Amino acid sequence: MMQTGIFTGYFPYGLEETAQKIRALGFNTVQLDLHFKDIDLSAGQITKAKAKQVKDTFRDHNLPICCISGYTNIIHPDREERARRVGYLKEIIRNARDLGSPYVISETGTYNTESDWVHDPKNKTEEGFEECRKVIAELSQEAYDHGAVFLLETYVNNVVGSVEETVKMFAQVDHPGLGLLMDPTNYFETHNIDRMDQILNQVFDTLSDKIRIAHAKDVKRSGDDKSEKHADIGDSDALESHTFRGVGEIELPAPGLGSLNYDLYLQRLSEKHPNIPVIIEHLSEDDVPRAKKFLDGKLRANGL
Repeated sequence: MMQTGIFTGYFPYGLEETAQKIRALGFNTVQLDLHFKDIDLSAGQITKAKAKQVKDTFRDHNLPICCISGYTNIIHPDREERARRVGYLKEIIRNARDLGSPYVISETGTYNTESDWVHDPKNKTEEGFEECRKVIAELSQEAYDHGAVFLLETYVNNVVGSVEETVKMFAQVDHPGLGLLMDPTNYFETHNIDRMDQILNQVFDTLSDKIRIAHAKDVKRSGDDKSEKHADIGDSDALESHTFRGVGEIELPAPGLGSLNYDLYLQRLSEKHPNIPVIIEHLSEDDVPRAKKFLDGKLRANGL
C-alpha cells in the first residue's frame, strides 16, 4: 500500500513536539524540512550529532524520514548567491544519509531575480537549459559520491517545467545520482489544464522509472488574482516553498481543493510504485486532518 506522509515544516515547533504532533495525526512517514525552533540546521550548522538526533527522534515516533527538502534556486543569476544556495544544498546532500534518507529534493530554478517561482525568458533558452544541466549534473555527482540521490522537482515557471523538458534533462544527465520527485500539478498551465488526463498519462508514460517520491497538492485556475500567491501558515520563519500557492493563471491549493484527477494520478503512480510515500503539501496545520482524510480516501477507493 502507498504511504501517506507530510512535510515537517507545516508544524512550527521544536523537534520533539513536531514529531509528536505528526504521529498523533496518524502519519507514518515524513519529508524532512531542516527547520525546527530548537535546533539550528542552517548552512554550516549540520553535524553528525544533530543529524542523528533528528533521525532518532522521528524513528522513536515511528515516523521514518523518506526524503529531505533542499529547495532553493540552483541557477540564481547572482553568482555569489547561487554559490551560497548550491553550497548549502550540497551540505544537505552530504549529510542526507545521517539525516535518515538518501533523497534530497529541489526545484530546478529560475533566472528571475525577484522570486524563485516566477518565469524569466532565459529559463526557456538553450543557454539557460545548459547552465541548469551543468548544476544538476554536479549535484547528481555530489549525491552519488555520498550515497544519496538528488531529486529534481519540476515547475512550469522554472527551467525544467514541461514533460518534454523533464525528459530532455534526464536524457542529458543520465546519472545514478539523479531521480524525479513526482508532482503532476507542477506541469499544468492555462494552455494544458483542460487536457489533464492526457498530460497525466504523458508524464507516467515517459517518466515512471525516474520517480522516487510523490507529492500531493492540487491545481486549479486562479480566477482574477494573477499575482504570486503565498499563504500564512502560522510561522513567520516558514520556508517560501511552504507558503507559495501559485502565480499567474494557475493556483496550487491543498489536495482536494482543486481539479487534479486524483484517481488517475494515483492509479498511474501505483503501477510501478505501489508502496511509494505520497507527501501532502500546500496547506496550514489546521487543514492537515482534512487533507489526510481526502488522500487516504482516494487511496482506499482505488484499492491502493
